[in-house]
Amino acid sequence: MGLCFVAFSDAPKFGQAGIQDPATVVLEAVILFHNFLLVFLTIIGVTVCYLLAYIIKFYNSDVYEYKNIIKFSHSSILEIIWTIIPAILLLFLAVPSFNLLYSLDEVIDPTITLKIVGHQWYWSYEYSDYSLLESGDSLNFDSYMISTPDLTKGAFRLLEVDNRIVVPIQTHIRLLVTAADVLHSWAVPSFGIKIDACPGRLSQVSLYLKRIGVYYGQCSEICGVNHGFMPIVVQAVSIDKFIKWIVLKLELSDN
Repeated sequence: MGLCFVAFSDAPKFGQAGIQDPATVVLEAVILFHNFLLVFLTIIGVTVCYLLAYIIKFYNSDVYEYKNIIKFSHSSILEIIWTIIPAILLLFLAVPSFNLLYSLDEVIDPTITLKIVGHQWYWSYEYSDYSLLESGDSLNFDSYMISTPDLTKGAFRLLEVDNRIVVPIQTHIRLLVTAADVLHSWAVPSFGIKIDACPGRLSQVSLYLKRIGVYYGQCSEICGVNHGFMPIVVQAVSIDKFIKWIVLKLELSDN
């Protein structure tokens, strides 16, 4: 069913065979590079299949044609050609590949810093730029998966959480990712982000969302018996709504 078409959404769909609808410039670039590679893969696949069919045909032919195919397959010119052409192809692939690779590591001066900590088996989030009035601690909360009996109508089973991450769109956000116990991996397909959470190490990645929406992800590292029950939900809102949410969250935490 899913192999006949490509489905796009901000959450995985049954039978989906394609990449989710991009919410970041990074994933848009990844999709363009994927399509660029697909052209070369198609050409290479067709060429190899044609050469195989050509050789099989002549191996079943008479002696004269058999000698011709042996002469063709042992040709020095042919060896030079199939050494030079792949080298040129690799150059065509390397340039956009390196551009994309370096752009993924680029961190522009962030407006918001969000610290992400993986636990067995839930996530903790800390908005490092916002402090509580009473204690002076940064705004932080834990995010657990909602069990099936507690789901509301329309919620995704095994993907919905009790505390969503709320971030503004069109804002440079720095994500700091680590783990408190074992290896985890914070991954949201619509962002084109998959970053390992390693104990004792702070990994960094940038995030810039282009549109409002709710985005789903999961831990992508086999981190134990409940590995499949560490969902991630990110809600992207306008800057005005984000400010109102932050103020409300700080007031509730102080109380």
